[in-house]
Amino acid sequence: MGTTGTGGLDLGDKRRVKRLISTVEHLASQPRASIPAASAGWAETKAAYRLLSNDALDPMEILDCHAQKSVERAAKHKVVLCLQDTTELDFSSQKGIAGLGRLNYNARYGMYAHPTLMVTPERIALGILGAWLWARKPKDDPDPVPEGERWQDGYTIIADNAEEVPDTRFVCVGDRESDIREVMENARKRDYVADFLLRAKHNRILADDPNDPDADRKLWDRVVKQEPIGQIEFTLEANGERKARKVRQNLYVLRVTLPKTKEYEELTVTAILAKEVDPPAGQKGIEWKLLTNREANSLDEAAELVDWYRCRWLIEIFFRVLKSGCKVESMQLSTMERIERLLAIYMIIAWRILHAVTLGEACPDLPCDVVFDTKEWQAAWIVSHQEKPPSEPPKLNEMVRMIARFGGFLGRKCDGAPGPKAIWEGIEKVQDYAIGIEVGRAVYAT
Repeated sequence: MGTTGTGGLDLGDKRRVKRLISTVEHLASQPRASIPAASAGWAETKAAYRLLSNDALDPMEILDCHAQKSVERAAKHKVVLCLQDTTELDFSSQKGIAGLGRLNYNARYGMYAHPTLMVTPERIALGILGAWLWARKPKDDPDPVPEGERWQDGYTIIADNAEEVPDTRFVCVGDRESDIREVMENARKRDYVADFLLRAKHNRILADDPNDPDADRKLWDRVVKQEPIGQIEFTLEANGERKARKVRQNLYVLRVTLPKTKEYEELTVTAILAKEVDPPAGQKGIEWKLLTNREANSLDEAAELVDWYRCRWLIEIFFRVLKSGCKVESMQLSTMERIERLLAIYMIIAWRILHAVTLGEACPDLPCDVVFDTKEWQAAWIVSHQEKPPSEPPKLNEMVRMIARFGGFLGRKCDGAPGPKAIWEGIEKVQDYAIGIEVGRAVYAT
């Protein structure tokens, strides 16, 4: 595919940078392949493993360079949603990798990744802003990893970048685990240079209401007693457990104050309860409880915030690409440090696949060379149409669907847009087609 966002990387050694870019390009061309399979011969394979075993290569430096390019893309938009979430990487089948730890119980073995994925409200994936990578230490370890800090650090990175791009509004979006008072306090101390939009986990105690001393002190007990400000309707995306379906929700909105404590100042937030009306028989109603520093004084403003939260499913797709598409849990490396370096590379590759999917849906009329390089789209055209490619690149959506067909996408009216799985499998085949066409041209030119 086109550029992977490593331009301008400075690792103190031009040869190291060249090798890194070469490794990224090889792995990007075959995202599901092992390093030997993706590398061009044994020399390339050895060089890739040397790169990943080089202690001087910091995985965060790789991501930082990509993040710079991602922020440049973000600067072209009025609002950017910074989605944080955690996923586990299971290496239980590969015993003996130094540095890894237990997952949810001792028999499972691996590490965790907590990236921040930037997307637009129109659902275009812009890039990775940063990531927390860690493994749990034994329970009796005197220096445990402070796992909760990943959310505060994530907001800090978002806020730092927001200061550099004042004309773009950055919004930190998190699921239930992000309902941490420290995150909200961090935002207050930074004067809300970046907004937060968090799904609530706790039914927090509220400050006394001087206008209504008998009001409920529990947050969501008070919110649900309000009159709904209106209804919204949307299509809920399908996942592995459910089919896509229409959802209608009542919206309840209340501006509330969290009390002052020994650690925190008094804090005013907006609470939004989105509660499904008449869910299908046998299905649990969709209900979201959201907290944000932003005000929502109308149905449109509240609906916009709910729609922004719904964009969070894109990071779930990103994780699926990372695990199923790039097969990061099959990496056969001897230490966690080496896995972290390769994981940083694969995060960029997974973003590129997601970028192609989301950009093709949101901006279908762009020329396809904004995502695919010339050899790729021309090879796809030749194989698909059995004729010479056009002089000008086709439209992006046309090329995305063409490549997805090589990955099993049927393209029927009922199929909707192609998903990441069809894209990454199609890309692998297109790379093979491109190599075959190039070899054929070289042979017949002699």
